[in-house]
Amino acid sequence: MLACGVGEVLWDIFPDKEMFGGAALNFCANLQRLGDDALLLSAVGTDMRGKMAMERMHGLGLSTHGIQQVKSMPTGIATVSKGQDGEPGFCIPRPAAFDAMALDPSTMADLVAANPSWLYFGTLLQTNPQIERLTAELVSNLRDAKVFYDINLRRGHWTLPLVKRLSRLATIMKLNESEAQTLHELTQPENMRFSVDSFCKAWASSYGIDVICVTLGGAGCAIYAQEKLWFEPGFKVSVCDTVGSGDAFASGFLHGYALGWPVQEIARFANALGAVVASLAGATPQWTLDDISALTTTCPG
Repeated sequence: MLACGVGEVLWDIFPDKEMFGGAALNFCANLQRLGDDALLLSAVGTDMRGKMAMERMHGLGLSTHGIQQVKSMPTGIATVSKGQDGEPGFCIPRPAAFDAMALDPSTMADLVAANPSWLYFGTLLQTNPQIERLTAELVSNLRDAKVFYDINLRRGHWTLPLVKRLSRLATIMKLNESEAQTLHELTQPENMRFSVDSFCKAWASSYGIDVICVTLGGAGCAIYAQEKLWFEPGFKVSVCDTVGSGDAFASGFLHGYALGWPVQEIARFANALGAVVASLAGATPQWTLDDISALTTTCPG
């Protein structure tokens, strides 16, 4: 399977360190480590962070063929803070180098020839109208590619109309429970009580989505597919930081889905990969399939 990711390459800035990341990059790196093929479309600056990003991508086994280097803007950063709920918060200055990404006709032709099975994107980069148009062009030209939309709502970097437009493109959509509740409250009558089940049914019906994944933190996940909701419990691990764990879940889910696994097997595998990444430092830590296997065979879930 070949998946093409459209998204940001950036450095997560913690109080005491900088870690390489970006949702689309994290997704592609984990998918590549699972044995699939992933091509990331993004841009970095010609500054030191940009040069280090290219080196780190090579170190992660990722192709840099789809990464542009731009002189006019700095490589993206995200200042990470921890909220009261323990979830990370992000301050992301814009514009950044990833906002300057563009595809020339030759690169588009190469992508069409490569015939990827999946196109992956989130919301943050799509707030740039140029990138949204580029993504729509990709969807139109990559006729055999299905779409994985990983919502990832970041404060100040999304709008409801944009999320609705992107949802219409999705075959699979992933979000967390808090994001699902936010979208429910913005689109449903005040007297309609929120539940994961009711949200998934309404959103899948409205936008023609085959599968919706709702991550539930340490409690696991809920998967809506075939007009049915499955719950799969999570794994108890010692959490180092949760940055990148949702992206790891997404890659694990798509890996299993593309192989045709049963829904609950896919969800258990994705939960395990997300938990393994949360137990390690940084968004793209070193992990192995043995780490996932050890968790799924020794923990009841």
